[in-house]
Amino acid sequence: MRLLAQPAGKAIAAGQTFDMLNVIYSLERMGRRRCPTNGPVWWWGAGDDLGGAIARRFARDGLIACVTRRARHLDRLEALAQSIRDTGGEAHAFGVDAREEQETIDLVAKIERDIAPIEVAVFNIGANVRFNVGDTTSQVYRKVWEMAAFAGFLMGREVSGPMAARGRGTIIFTGATASVRGREGFSAFAGAKHALRALAQSMARELGPKGVHVAHVVIDGPIDSNFIREMLPDADARRDRQALLNPDDIAETYAFLHAQRRSAWTHELDLRPWSEPW
Repeated sequence: MRLLAQPAGKAIAAGQTFDMLNVIYSLERMGRRRCPTNGPVWWWGAGDDLGGAIARRFARDGLIACVTRRARHLDRLEALAQSIRDTGGEAHAFGVDAREEQETIDLVAKIERDIAPIEVAVFNIGANVRFNVGDTTSQVYRKVWEMAAFAGFLMGREVSGPMAARGRGTIIFTGATASVRGREGFSAFAGAKHALRALAQSMARELGPKGVHVAHVVIDGPIDSNFIREMLPDADARRDRQALLNPDDIAETYAFLHAQRRSAWTHELDLRPWSEPW
């Protein structure tokens, strides 16, 4: 999940992973007004590839990046935060389990209290696993649902309250092909992603009239990431012909969603390489 918060005293205009990453950005240095609000962005569920790209993209606009991942990966998360600080940005790393309700409640409260009001929240947990339905244990199904759906609910619930009270904010959920189409071997993943998409739709209809922009992004293709490079022997050739989703290009779309004027908000869009069959 990624959240954006407003610093006190600042005016505002409107691969396979079971890890979590929150990122909060603060838009104190607006320069070109590419993002419309000052404050932190909280990113949950980003690793070294897409999550890092989105964190760096918002940080370039002067936002405070608050990134969250499981405590056992805090060293890698801190490295991401430090890379943002090394380029002049502000970033904070937190070790939190997105499935734990109280940890999520406490973290949102801490960011709002000690850093800034959250302006953007991005939920990016993948939980992509493949099992034949007969081999899918209840433990696997439940864990995938907890990571890809329940954790999204916890994030959305906790950030939506403060955002709605302020009458502004952006919440973005990262979806997948499985959000709209189930296929063989992905019963657990598709079930969780369908649930996340339905959550995003319900939240958009409830929160839009309160000034909170809720968007769902369907990632319909392989992302150029460590996970995909291990899975696809032709990954380098695909990258050379732009047949993999570039994390930096995806990040530009997330920044675009946050910058949209409320007269023309997008709720759902899909991204895929030019050569991806669909």
